[in-house]
Amino acid sequence: MVRNTAGGQGRGWAMRPEFWREVFDHLGAGVAVLDPSGQIVAVNLAAEELLGRTAPAMVGEGFHGLVHRHADGAAIPDERCRLHMALTHRMSSCAELDSFLSGDGHPIPVTWFSAPVISNGRVLGTTVLFVGDAAGRATEEGLAAHVIALEDLTDRLTLAAEISTALAQTLDTEEALARLGRLLVPRLADWLAIDLRREEGVRRVAVVGPEGRDLDQEAWRGPLPALDEHSRSALVRVLRGGAPVLLGPRQIATPPDSPLAAVQTGFLQAVGAASALIVPLGAARQVTGALTLARTDDIRPFDATEVALIGDIGRRVGLAIDNTLRFGRQREIAEAMQRNLLTALPQPGRLRMAARYQPAPAGSQVGGDWYDAFPLRDGAIALVIGDVIGHDLAAAAGMAQLHGMLRSLAWDRMKPPSAIIDRLDEAVPIITNVALATAIYARVEGPEEGPWQLRWTSAGHPPPLLVTREGHAEYLEQGQSLLLGTGLGGVSRPDATAALPPGSTLLLYTDGLVEVPGTDLDTSLRGLRRHAAALARHPLEDFCDQILTRMPPGNTDDIALLALRVPTATRPAR
Repeated sequence: MVRNTAGGQGRGWAMRPEFWREVFDHLGAGVAVLDPSGQIVAVNLAAEELLGRTAPAMVGEGFHGLVHRHADGAAIPDERCRLHMALTHRMSSCAELDSFLSGDGHPIPVTWFSAPVISNGRVLGTTVLFVGDAAGRATEEGLAAHVIALEDLTDRLTLAAEISTALAQTLDTEEALARLGRLLVPRLADWLAIDLRREEGVRRVAVVGPEGRDLDQEAWRGPLPALDEHSRSALVRVLRGGAPVLLGPRQIATPPDSPLAAVQTGFLQAVGAASALIVPLGAARQVTGALTLARTDDIRPFDATEVALIGDIGRRVGLAIDNTLRFGRQREIAEAMQRNLLTALPQPGRLRMAARYQPAPAGSQVGGDWYDAFPLRDGAIALVIGDVIGHDLAAAAGMAQLHGMLRSLAWDRMKPPSAIIDRLDEAVPIITNVALATAIYARVEGPEEGPWQLRWTSAGHPPPLLVTREGHAEYLEQGQSLLLGTGLGGVSRPDATAALPPGSTLLLYTDGLVEVPGTDLDTSLRGLRRHAAALARHPLEDFCDQILTRMPPGNTDDIALLALRVPTATRPAR
């Protein structure tokens, strides 16, 4: 049993009982797990017995300074200490003739072996294994067995940490499975298959094998036969929430008792499996699918000690996949909600409009971006661009609420944009669940034959971009005010006006267009202005497409664009 104290907080990778129990309960050697600074995080019972010290007395102490001393208590010079060098430089090392200082001050002859635990290039800590012998040294066979056990434990700790990290870094199911495949093959198995339970049935979504192996992996992917309630095959039992199943050559060769079992048997025989392990993905009450691992070497079959490790991997993967599937469903709902609200644009008189909505890339959360344009009772045209702060279904729902409220207020009240936005801001905390949002509300005013002008106010939104036919691009930075939802009432928003020259293009956009991780915002804004200027004479639809294409890739947010094109010349009044 592992002994630990509060000193191990924050280092949970060293405290996972499912790994420690497998090795430590039957290991007649002391093991100490150290953090990157060399302090003791945890020790096993054998370490307490060998060193004559209790776990509470050791945890939190520097391992080298505590036990690696001369018999008189004097420190061993660092430059002559192999253990100190191993811990300092975080490398594997060993010594067959050495001594540690016991709790009562007596030297204990030991043989020790150290190895760092590394995940994604980051050192999580160090594991030190040591054995004592009355004769002063361990037998060569005993040392080899302990070293193998420690290497196995270190590899398991590292693998568990890498899997947790890899799965936590994506919300895309396919990417999560691809990362899992790269971690498990060939490190833990020669072949891997993942089956997921969906509403429409079971689907094999991933097959991963060794590079260079000639097997039509695509042929094994796709929908699988239905679960047969009478089947006793391993895959069927696991998909129904059963325990992990270990298969040897005899079980793999057993004739299948259902169409689904036939597919699984065919796959295992096609890859030349000599041993296989099938574990559920997720918990027993909520099984997302099944993970099948296969080894082709008959001298290295899976054994019972690996069931717990791979079963734990299955639970982790199941939870991660369940999260990605839930996110996918939420994303689909939010996108559908947004697209249904993005109605067809009016084309009033000689003015022309175009818009684009681009969802966030797969694996990113959907946001609350929207655009709108509609005629007003006094003949003006309303333009709206907005973004509800947040990246989830609630943000999309908040966007729908603001969309409808702003339309109603603008139609009912023939007032300047600032008055409409002020009234909307007053209603936000009472009628909606929106925390914060940005928006531009603008009116395009002028007679049917022109000229036209823009009157607008901005509630914390990126400034409009006005591009003349001659290619001069300018951000309209006037009219800026507080975001919606701040609760800072009593502050009237300003209005701003600007002439819309013949042939000019007005571009409204959300921040996803210019805010790209790793790119300076000012640089992105300069790039947008440069691209818009170069596209000044392009047809409006092409203008919008090219803007999306030319901006730097890597954005993780939704993008909404709304563009207005003014005719090249005003029409003489009749």
